[in-house]
Parts: sequence; C-alpha cells; structure tokens
Amino acid sequence: MADNTKIVLEAKGITKQFPGVLANDNVNFNLREGEVHALLGENGAGKSTLMNILYGLYKADGGEVIVNGQPISLHSPKDAIVHGIGMVHQHFMLIPVFSVTENIMLGSETDHRKNPTEAPLAKLDREEVSRLVQALSDKYGFNIDPSSLVGDLPVGVQQRVEIVKALYRHASILILDEPTAVLTPQEADDLFNIIRELKKQGVSIIFITHKLREVLAIADRITVMRGGKVVGSAIPSESDEHQLATMMVGREVILKVDKEPAKPTDVVLSVKNLRVLDQRDLVAIKDLSLEVKAGEILGVAGVQGNGQTELAEALTGLRKIESGTVTLSGEDVTHSTPRHITNTGLAHIPEDRQKHGLVLGYTVADNMILCDYFKFPFSQNAMLQQKAIDVNARKLIEDFDVRTPSPYVSASKLSGGNQQKVIVARELSRQVDLVIASQPTRGLDVGSIEYIHNQIVKMRDRGVAVLVISAELDEILALSDRIAVMYRGEVVAVVESKTVSKEQLGLWMAGGKPD
Repeated sequence: MADNTKIVLEAKGITKQFPGVLANDNVNFNLREGEVHALLGENGAGKSTLMNILYGLYKADGGEVIVNGQPISLHSPKDAIVHGIGMVHQHFMLIPVFSVTENIMLGSETDHRKNPTEAPLAKLDREEVSRLVQALSDKYGFNIDPSSLVGDLPVGVQQRVEIVKALYRHASILILDEPTAVLTPQEADDLFNIIRELKKQGVSIIFITHKLREVLAIADRITVMRGGKVVGSAIPSESDEHQLATMMVGREVILKVDKEPAKPTDVVLSVKNLRVLDQRDLVAIKDLSLEVKAGEILGVAGVQGNGQTELAEALTGLRKIESGTVTLSGEDVTHSTPRHITNTGLAHIPEDRQKHGLVLGYTVADNMILCDYFKFPFSQNAMLQQKAIDVNARKLIEDFDVRTPSPYVSASKLSGGNQQKVIVARELSRQVDLVIASQPTRGLDVGSIEYIHNQIVKMRDRGVAVLVISAELDEILALSDRIAVMYRGEVVAVVESKTVSKEQLGLWMAGGKPD
C-alpha cells in the first residue's frame, strides 16, 4: 500500500496512567484508508488501552485523536460511533436471548433512517432493520440469519454479528480486539476472508493481536508495542515470526517446545466407556476410553465442538457422567465432586479462564488459594491467615512471572496472559498427580505461550501425568508425546506424536478413518 494513501485515523502522543501502571507512554499510531494495520504486542503491552481510548471507553491523560484530518473529542463510544469508529471486543457485547436483529438495533433503534431529522418511529421497526442486516450480510458474505437467537450461534458467527453491528452504525474504521482469541482455525480463516472483503469495500481495520502467523497473513502494516510504548514497525513481506517475536518480547524467544523424550510409568488416569450428555441433553461423549501415564503428555486433538469441552468437564467433576468409569491414581472418582477430585491429585487449567478459572472480583492473592483456602496454613480455626496468603502470593507471583502491581489487585484488572498465569501458578504449584489443561494458551502472546509450555513440560518431567486439550494443532504436536484424536464424541485414533503429520491429524479430525 502506497505511503501517500489518505490517513483516516491518527493517535498522537497518547498517554494513559492507571494506579501503578503507565499503560500508554506517548504512543503514536495511524491508520490509512482501506488497510489492515496490525497492532502487535504481548498481553499487557498497552494495545487494548490504546484502542479503548480511540473508542471513547477511556479518557487519555495526554495526546490527541485525529479523524480525517480533524482533532476530535471522545467522551464515550457514542462519540466514536458518530465519527465512524466501530469496535469488536475480545469478549462479545451481545445479549444471548435477543435475536441478531434485536442485538444490532439495540441502542440505535432509529439509526437506519436515511434522514436523522425524521421523527422517531412510533414502534420498533424490526422488519426494516432485519432487511438492512440481511443486506449487510449478503454484501460482505457473513451468512447471518437476522432472526436467529444469538445464544444459539457458534462463537465465530457471534463475532460476525458484532462486525455487522458496527457496520450498521456506518463504521468505516473497525477495531478488532484479539479477534481470533476464541475462534477455531476454521473460524479464523472465515474471519480473514471477511476482512479481505471489508478492505475491498474501503473499510479501514485495526487488527489487535499477538499471533505472529496471523499478522503476517492478513496485515498491510505492523506496529509493535511493548511496555506501553511503540517499539517498532514492520511490513509483513519484509518480516518473519522470529523477528516479530523478538521485537514483541524484547529478547530471543524459542518458538519450538524444547523437551526430552518422555519416560512414562504407571497409569494415573484411566477412562473407560465414558458417556456424557451436553447442555441440550444430547450425547456429547460416547463410549470413550483413554489412559494417561505418569511422565507423559497426552494431547487431545479435534475441531472445537466434538466433545472436548464435555470431556474436560466430566473428568474434573463439573459435568454429570451418564455411564462409564474414571479412575485417578487408583481411586474411582466417576461421580465425585470437583473438590474431592482436586484433593485426589488433580490440577485443572480450564478452557474459559474468566468463567471457570478465576473469581474476577477477588484479588490475585485470593485467587491463588482457591483450591486450598480451607487448609493449613491458609486457614486455621475457620479463619483465613492473611500473612500466609500474602507469602504464598508473593512467591507465586515471582516464580511464575505474574505481572501485577500488587497481590491485592483484583484479577479483573490483569491482562489475559497474566490472568492465565495466576491460574497456572495456583494449579501447578500444588502437589498433584494429573494436570488437565484445556486450551492452555488460548489468547496468549508468544512470551506467555513459551512460558506455559515450559511449565507443562516441567510437570511431565516431574512424573506428573498431563492431558492437554487444544484446538491448536501446532500446540498439540509441539507438546504431546501421544495424541488422541476426537471426532463426534469418540476417540478415533491414538498415535505417537512423532509418527504422525499435521495433515493426517487434520484428516482424522474431519472424520477421515485411520488405516
């Protein structure tokens, strides 16, 4: 893209301070017409803070925002929308029990009128909005049914609803905050096709991410942030993953998992003929059997939605088991409570860190004792022992490189990567026999991924059995000693990781039959 293309959005000298954190330090950034400008950086680098300022969610302490050559004042998202700026957040802002049409018109029920001076409508014109939504869907290839309930839609389609919502409000500048963090590889590919179509139609896009491969595939320009500052820029055709990773983290990053061959011993987890229902009472797991031994990592590969979530919930006591048996360290825990299974020797890194891994309103220190708060030294005579809790938190913060201003900051204030590190620190610092890690690096940057992969391998090398469930095939291949492939609630193949290709795994994941 030529350098003389019109600049539609510019941030000049943006500074934003939070208690104990300088989130943005004199940041300069611009966006050209009809381009994808990727903003790359580790979790906590200041990317989302900058975008929240551009969208009017935060007020900058210093600097200015310029749209189409004119300085603007942003006091709320409404101001941003007036200036053609739309934002799709990492965690979607949709109401599940509303239809697509109702979600899109919510808050702008009369915005579809060509003349904003027209009198307000006497009633909500759902049919007219539905027609406009369908037209946007057809124009950009979104394949959205305006009458569908949002809660019934897959995550990838919900994201398209968010994009249509911004376009419905006449956004010509679109901010996508970690747009692939919750998507499967197939959904991410669909999103990229949509982004390319938006570009053709002249929409300018800021793509916030930490995924190097995606940046190189979709961006026209790349700006890298670290520690609240812009530390460099790049053109995808002149860069590679290694260069970008080094710029992001400020040091050499090993993108490959370095581990010795496994030395498996006794079976720790034994699952036999497991049958589990999903939330609609349909069979999600049918007649599934597998084993995980001490000192090995068994990776579970599969396209999201083939029973992996229900498997993890059943093994950790979060979902009822209809039939079959689960044995942990020789004890039958088939119908045990989560606390009993945890006390038997389980560490669990859940798929959704915010819903199942943390109490967001609790402090970092309190989140780090959620498994053991009722035990000595954290509890004595039914009273929490604050000194012991403090000592534990400070040790784990240092040992697991959790970046927080204080142990007493609420977990909700941390970046996604640091929230995940709090969970990893809590779970992997305990004496356990089995680790179940579901999507352990989803939404994390390369530095955090490298760190968490190393921690998982360390557990294996200590003789712990590890079950990793991931939609990222690269992660499964990099971490696993053996791989179990799931398709429609069944294990269709179990293979040694060094004997199988990515293409073969992909074939089995799509329903192809093993030889």
